[in-house]
Amino acid sequence: MRNGFAGLALALTALAAHAQEVYPSRPITMIVPFPPGGVADITGRPTAAALEKVLKQPVTINNRPGAGGKVGNAAVANAKPDGYTIMMALSSVSVLPEADKLFEQKPAYTLDQLAPIALITADPVILVVHPSLPAKNLAELVALAKAKQGQLSFSTSGVYGALHLPVEMFLHAFKLKMRAVHSTGGGPAITMVLGGHVEMTVGGPASISSQVNAGKLRPIVGWGAKRHEAFPHVPTFKELGHDVEYYIWAGIFAPKATPEAVIKTLREATKKAVEDADFRATMARVNSPVQYLDAPEFAKYWAADAKRLAEVVKVIGKVEEQK
Repeated sequence: MRNGFAGLALALTALAAHAQEVYPSRPITMIVPFPPGGVADITGRPTAAALEKVLKQPVTINNRPGAGGKVGNAAVANAKPDGYTIMMALSSVSVLPEADKLFEQKPAYTLDQLAPIALITADPVILVVHPSLPAKNLAELVALAKAKQGQLSFSTSGVYGALHLPVEMFLHAFKLKMRAVHSTGGGPAITMVLGGHVEMTVGGPASISSQVNAGKLRPIVGWGAKRHEAFPHVPTFKELGHDVEYYIWAGIFAPKATPEAVIKTLREATKKAVEDADFRATMARVNSPVQYLDAPEFAKYWAADAKRLAEVVKVIGKVEEQK
């Protein structure tokens, strides 16, 4: 009888251990390294909602803005690798460690601390100005900026962030000077332009469409290889003869040491989530169509993009934060 009780105890222990291994068994936190209103948040919220349907657990958004996304990126890179902390990151995740190196600072995180799960969207950014600015196209904007070197201002999502780097690419290409006003994310950057505190900013289609449609922002030029389908009247730098190209992408990451079985579950769940009709309808409404890539393809895409952006950072050089 004693052996029977021992066998039962062992069986119950094994069952309990198995139950503990089931993932996910509790809510998941999706960190968005920016405040509400920007591309990462606009993409992250419907993605989290779609993941909840698949994983049968709450997926809660935690906005962790700061330092152009560095605070949130580092939080995930250094989080417990158990699958319960994931991140909706932007392309700037690749740039910030390079910028730290440029200033001879220890990076807050390194790219090899992060495991790519899936690419969700990838859109070219578009430069928008306040309607009061007397510039209707790129030529007029460049002429105005040259006449007022250093006087025009633009808002960003943080130094070397996803909205800062493309403007610096533009300024470098045209040998212009403008004053950067840094915020904590795309939402606040757009608010600065709407309030007339700065003359311009850049944004992904998801974050600027409603304001452009309402006539509160005027689009000038895009960074894509071709015109964005939601902005067919907005030319690109490429078609105007300038080698300036940049995309703001949003993708899901987990801490690098997350168990492979958990990574597999997240990959499979994300694949199902992006096929959800409500999710696709939401992304279509903000003019940011799904550009899904599973982890292996996303890893290749990310590596190539990170290498290209690292070179851009080196070409631009040190950009001191203006106080």
